[in-house]
Amino acid sequence: MTQPSPVLVTQTGPIRTLTLNRPHRRNALNPDLIEALDASLNEAESDPHTRCLVLAGAGKSFCAGGDLQYFLSTADRTGGPTQFLHQVSAVVTRLETSRLPVVAALHGHAVAGGLELALACDLVVAADTTLIGDGHIRNNLLPAAGSSVRLPRKVGDSTARWLALTGQLIPAKQLVATGWLHAVVPADQVAATAHTTAAELAEAAGPAQEAFKTLLHELTTMDEKQGLAHELGAFEKHWNTTDVPASLTAFLHRRSA
Repeated sequence: MTQPSPVLVTQTGPIRTLTLNRPHRRNALNPDLIEALDASLNEAESDPHTRCLVLAGAGKSFCAGGDLQYFLSTADRTGGPTQFLHQVSAVVTRLETSRLPVVAALHGHAVAGGLELALACDLVVAADTTLIGDGHIRNNLLPAAGSSVRLPRKVGDSTARWLALTGQLIPAKQLVATGWLHAVVPADQVAATAHTTAAELAEAAGPAQEAFKTLLHELTTMDEKQGLAHELGAFEKHWNTTDVPASLTAFLHRRSA
C-alpha cells in the first residue's frame, strides 16, 4: 500500500499551500516529513507562478513538535537526534529566508518544533483556541530549531522567557498583545483568513517585495547564525549529559495510559 505523502501540496492561483500530513502523530516532525517539506520548498521556489506560501497542518493540530518516538530510536547514537535536528534547523531557516512570503495557519497545537516552524514564517494566522508554547523543558529537552533565538524577537523577552522556562502552553488569544500574530480568529475561519492574507501578499509580489523580505531578515538577524549554532551545541551537550530518553519514555507512557 502506498504511504500518503507527509506533505500535501495544493495550488490556488499564485498561492501554494504546504500541509504537514502526519495527522495520526499531530504532524510531529520526523525525517520523512522534513525531507518532504524541504523538497516542497524547492519546488515552490522554482515555480514562477507561485507568489506566496501557506504552511498548515492536517488533522487536529498544526504541529506538536519533534517525533519523540523517533528521538528515542536515536538514543544509542552519539548526539542522539542531533544530526536530524541540523536538518530541521536548516529547513526552518529556509522558510524564514525563502524568496516567497510564508503565512502559517495554526490550529490545535503549535508546540516546540511546531512553534519553531511558525516563528520562521512571515505572518501567522491562528485559531483563537490554538495552544502555543515552547514546551521543550516539559520533556527534558532544549530547542534546536531556533526558538531560543527567534522567540524573544517575536514575542518579547519577558513572554519568551515565560514560555521557555515554564514549558506552558497558552491559547493564541493570550499572545495577541505581543504583535506576533497577524490574526486570531475562530477555528473555522483560519484557512480562509490565511488564504486572504496570502492573496494580499501575492498581489504585492515582485522584486521589491523579495528584496524587502531579505533586508528585514538581514537587519534583525545579524548574529543569528552564531545563536543557532550555539543552540544546536547546547542541545547535543544536554542530550549527552542528561538521561533524556528516560524522560521521553515516561512522557510517552503517560500519554498512552
